[in-house]
Amino acid sequence: MSKPLLFAAVCAVASAVLPSQAAQLTAQESRWLRAAAPVLAYSKSIDLPVDVIVQPKAPAGAVPLAMGFDKGRCKLVLSMRGNPEAEQVLANVPVDKQALLIEAMAAHELAHCWRYAQGEWHLLPAGFVETGHETSHDPALLAAAKAMRDTRREEGFADLVALAWIQRTQPGEYARVHDWLSGVRAAVAVPNSGHDTRAWVRLAGNGRQFDSRLSPFEAADALWREGLLHGD
Repeated sequence: MSKPLLFAAVCAVASAVLPSQAAQLTAQESRWLRAAAPVLAYSKSIDLPVDVIVQPKAPAGAVPLAMGFDKGRCKLVLSMRGNPEAEQVLANVPVDKQALLIEAMAAHELAHCWRYAQGEWHLLPAGFVETGHETSHDPALLAAAKAMRDTRREEGFADLVALAWIQRTQPGEYARVHDWLSGVRAAVAVPNSGHDTRAWVRLAGNGRQFDSRLSPFEAADALWREGLLHGD
């Protein structure tokens, strides 16, 4: 399928889930969906159940692109209208260089969908168990700490899938994407928080660790496990 036809198909899906008063995509939404189109086409080719949803108004604190789950389907949600984060996330990237990074972000979100579809969301891989012992007088703090670990592991896997996707589809651009992602993760305010995936991103420094003959999810798995052993 040509890129114009591919983008038209993506827009048709997005329009189908827009409220009637917001049935037209903005220029920014169209640009992001165009950049994400190869990832969405791949999701269809492997039968991942992905719907595209465009928010008519971004909720407070929403990220521009996120994956949700509902009734057995994945929901790729664009929250851009009235959302300053939609501009800030790529503020230091020239406009003509942004599409590749948006594509990588879409691959990151697709990794969440894949984990969900496999029934492995927030689960450790076979043979792995939690080690160490945390104590607190407040059970809520223990639950929050576990939730943060679960999130960090999923984010680490998704970052590796995004990098594996770029190595598979545009290997000449790998270093640029890796450098950008490293910068994003280095700016995480709280070490070991849910988006502190530096341990995994460091392992994927040159992209040669990813086997392009495998799916991006399979290619990411070995490095994800290594990060679980040594950096989680």
